[in-house]
Amino acid sequence: MYADELTGSMEKAISETNRRRKIQQEYNEKHGITPKTIQKSVRDTIKATIVEDIQNEYGINEEEDVKDVIDKLTNEMINHAQNLEFEKAAELRDKIKELEIIVNK
Repeated sequence: MYADELTGSMEKAISETNRRRKIQQEYNEKHGITPKTIQKSVRDTIKATIVEDIQNEYGINEEEDVKDVIDKLTNEMINHAQNLEFEKAAELRDKIKELEIIVNK
């Protein structure tokens, strides 16, 4: 937190954080736990989240490849464009671009 003055709200938040940290440290010491940083690629998490969101939104099976998802979304985008539903087509275009970036990495 950055500020010129320490407000009451900031003091409460800091003291609560310190209180919880102390409890966690005591628990870890008692149980012989050494905290470690999670070793996970952020890009993998983002990729999984985007694909999962799109699969849920469009009822696409999890077994399908990302390229299959792109193909389905492309067909749907074309249908929207042919029906003069340009806003929906543009939304799908943006999602397709996100997925293509993921596939090409």
